[in-house]
This record gives sequence, C-alpha cells and structure tokens, in this order.
Amino acid sequence: MTGPARPELVHRVRQRLVAEPGELAAAVRAEAGGILDDAVLSRLQREVAAQLIGAGPLEPLLALDDVTDVLVNGPASVWFDRGSGLERAEAAFADEGAVRALAQRLVAGTGRRLDDAMPYADAVLADGTRLHAVLPPICASTTISLRLFSRRRLTLADLVRLGGVPAPVAEVLRAVVAARLAFAISGGTGTGKTTLLGCLLALVPAGERIVLVEDAPELAVQHDHVVRLVTRAANVEGAGAVGLRELVRQALRMRPDRLVVGEFRGAEMAELLVALNTGHDGGAATLHANSAAAVPARLTALGGLAGLAEATVTGLVASALQVVIHLDRAGGARRVAALGLLLREGDRLVTQLVWSAGLQQPSGHRHPSAGLLAELIQARGVAVPEVLR
Repeated sequence: MTGPARPELVHRVRQRLVAEPGELAAAVRAEAGGILDDAVLSRLQREVAAQLIGAGPLEPLLALDDVTDVLVNGPASVWFDRGSGLERAEAAFADEGAVRALAQRLVAGTGRRLDDAMPYADAVLADGTRLHAVLPPICASTTISLRLFSRRRLTLADLVRLGGVPAPVAEVLRAVVAARLAFAISGGTGTGKTTLLGCLLALVPAGERIVLVEDAPELAVQHDHVVRLVTRAANVEGAGAVGLRELVRQALRMRPDRLVVGEFRGAEMAELLVALNTGHDGGAATLHANSAAAVPARLTALGGLAGLAEATVTGLVASALQVVIHLDRAGGARRVAALGLLLREGDRLVTQLVWSAGLQQPSGHRHPSAGLLAELIQARGVAVPEVLR
C-alpha cells in the first residue's frame, strides 16, 4: 500500500473502535488486510491517527519547522508559509467531503459548530493554533486557514541575525523597553508583529510583572513573571463569551507592571489607553496598519468602535502611546520598516518618522525627529542609542 491511508480503511478502523473500544494499533492491524510488515503497519497507524484525531494530510506540514500558516482552498489546493511567502504543498485530500469533515472535526473539538446553519467558524485549537473555516455555498469549496503558534522562541538577537531588524534599530528598541515607553507594533497580516512583541517583552526586567490580554494564546514570551488572559467565545447556546474589553478591565486589577494587549481590534483600546494615562506606563499592543503614517487613522477608527470622539482618541493616544514600530515584507522577508513617534499637531494625531529602512542603506535612514525620541529616552534615565544622536 502506498500513499495516504485509504478512506475505506479509516472508516473500517473507526467502526471497529466504536464497536470494540481498544488500541488503535490493534484495530489498524486487524483491518489492514493481512499486512505483516511492521514498517508499513507503523506508517498506516500514523496516517489513520492523523485522519481520526489529527489534521489528516496537513499533519506533515504542521510538523515542519518555521511554518506560520497552512491554507486549504480545496481538496487539491493546499498552501503553506514558512516566513518567505506562500508555497504550494504536495498534500491533497481525497475529495471535498474529506476537507469538510476535517474542518468540522477541528471546529467541534473547540466546542463550536460548523454546518449549513453556521457555515463559518473562528476558533483556537488546544495548542494555540488559530483556526478559521468556511463552508460552501459562501465559498466554492471548504476552506481552512491555520495560523500556527510559534514553536521557536526567538530573541531580538535572533531577529538581528536573520536580517529582520538592523543592529542599530535593535539598540533603539532595547532603549524603548528600558525607558518604559509605551509602543504599538503595526503592520499587515503575517509581517511578524507578534514575534517582535514577544522578543521585546523578553527584555522587560525580571522583577516586573507582565499581564497579557490576547484573543488567542499567540505570544511566546521568555520571561519569568507573565500572566496570560485569553478571550473565550460563546458556547453553542450563545452564552459564556468573555471579550478583550472585559479582560483588560480585569488585568488592571492584577497589579501589572506592563499591560499588553496582543492586538487592538476595537473597544478594548479605550480601556488600555485610559490605563496608560493613569500610571501604567510601558504598555504595548499590536494593530493592523498599512504604514506608520496610517497608524493615527487606524487608532481613530478603532476608538470610534469604542464610542470615542476623534478629539478624545487624539488626546488619549498622544499622552499614552509614544512609539510606533512598523513592520512589512520586503522580497518576502519580514523586517522593521520604520520607527515613529505618535504626536499631537493641533487637533490631529500624526506619526513623525524617526527612522525608516533604506533601499540602498543597510542601516536605514535617520529622520530629524530622532532627537525627540532621544529626549524621551534620556528623560527616563536610559542611555541614548548611537543612531539617535
């Protein structure tokens, strides 16, 4: 027998285990049709297990190092990303029914539903993997999107070595953390916002308590004192949901030295901004934005979701958040593209660039506003990095 385990074998093994609960290995051996070769039986056992309790044909992709996303567009269209852009995988499903069955089984394992009445689902698997699935007729074929929880705990030094952060910029980021300046990391999907945030939080002094508020447990932080609060979706009866906004309120009662929101998405932004304006400095968050210059408009829009007027958002942000770190992809590689300061100009919130990546200059380009950031860092008793002088 070659290739993945046949659907009929998987079905027979499932039926046997339902009728006679026992060892998976014994059930596979009994239903494998007289195969005696131990190597073949071992492979069949792994493949049947993947079909019954794992991710089926996606298992080999999920086991690869550095994979961040696995995407299924249909039975014969499977893609994955290892940080340098999407690649087409050789993996395939038997048919549309096999894709749908996997999507429904993964979603059901999180306590949610995916069926004709509810043809889409957003969930978090037990290992922290983000799952999104959609069924026809909303799309042509069942689609599955998996965002993996990082198995590697990178450091800022690793990002410098990999070329994602220039060494002079890394020194600025270290100074920002040491000076307890509040910062927001912006960028598009898959640009490494969560990875960089985890690296910077690892620089927080060991004696400080970090309280993380996340929609899913994605942040990998190498720090001895981290408390993680994670949202909870409503159950199938529509009850029991706990959102980011409520978790931020709870986090404020937990004596945080650093309050961190995994991603600004809406009304929870108001709670964090108020907290950062009342003595909780050194906080951090990520948000989606196309550029550092677009961050003020994005914050204003999110503030509107919380019922805040533009002038209120401007005032809160200008006194609560100091630094913007913008990430993008260049040639498929993730990188820090710009550093900026969030400042108030009249009744408007603007980003003034401090540093930006240069096409010809490995060390990037220093902007005139670098002196303003140097003053903020120096005022907190931290040495000013060379690139800001």
